[in-house]
Amino acid sequence: MDKMKDLSLKETVIRPELFEVEGVPLTQPIGSTWDQVWKFKARPDDVLIATYAKAGTTWTQEIVDMVQQNGDTEKCKRETTYKRQPFLEWFIPEPPSLRYSGLELAEAMPSPRTIKTHLPVQLLPPSFWEQNCKIIYVARNAKDNLVSYYHFHRMNKGLPDPGTWEEFVEKFMTGKVLWGSWYDHVKGWWKAKDKHRILYLFYEDMKENPKQEIQKIAKFLEKDLSQEVLNKIVHSTSFEVMKNNPMANYTKDFQGIMDHSISPFMRKGTVADWKNHFTVAQNEKFDEDYKKKMSDTSLVFRMELSA
Repeated sequence: MDKMKDLSLKETVIRPELFEVEGVPLTQPIGSTWDQVWKFKARPDDVLIATYAKAGTTWTQEIVDMVQQNGDTEKCKRETTYKRQPFLEWFIPEPPSLRYSGLELAEAMPSPRTIKTHLPVQLLPPSFWEQNCKIIYVARNAKDNLVSYYHFHRMNKGLPDPGTWEEFVEKFMTGKVLWGSWYDHVKGWWKAKDKHRILYLFYEDMKENPKQEIQKIAKFLEKDLSQEVLNKIVHSTSFEVMKNNPMANYTKDFQGIMDHSISPFMRKGTVADWKNHFTVAQNEKFDEDYKKKMSDTSLVFRMELSA
């Protein structure tokens, strides 16, 4: 019977088409509810976690929840990440068993809320700015972000088909992927941090010195945590622990949509895995294009960590 159920689920999940909203590719279901997303009413005590997809979002969500719960790991297991912190624009209308509306979840949630988004800065619902909400943005270097996003597309039927590795690199470089151009995304949010309450963090810094970055998050959220609690959070949000935490590793949600046997949601969590994917020629082409696209920003990324 369960096998039949699995089969029927597999058949009902069809990869979405992309739909452009102001030139940014989103999924068709998001496009269909865009007016409501844009009109979303933020509250002054909302905390928003914003990232380009696969830049360490779930990791940051877990850290933020741990900080807010003063390191209480049991409280952080009250629900999966996906339900604890509504994914604002995400909408899966069917099948009914898998229906998800980040918007509905957020609207029904009592304050204080923590919300997640992958929207580029120009598409963020304006009420977040009007309410002067605290926003934590995490950026990851382009090459690792691309590799992670490629593998995520392979295992996640909620996203369009990635095509071959070569094709996906091309799509990423031209911004023809879900949530649009990585380059515009990281630059847009970087610019916004001068005018708004935005803590801008880097995945590479979080990997290199998690304690220091968690302290920055705690300070930003005005939480005074003891060394003991900090150390506990560092441990509980490490890749090894989170990979085995069903409340954070997406094995409980998206059954029939995500296939962890193709590539686990928590795949490697490292810096410089891109070296295992790019050919020399691809790397040269990518670097040349990268220089052009990033010539108009003070934003600097580390493609690897020094040993």
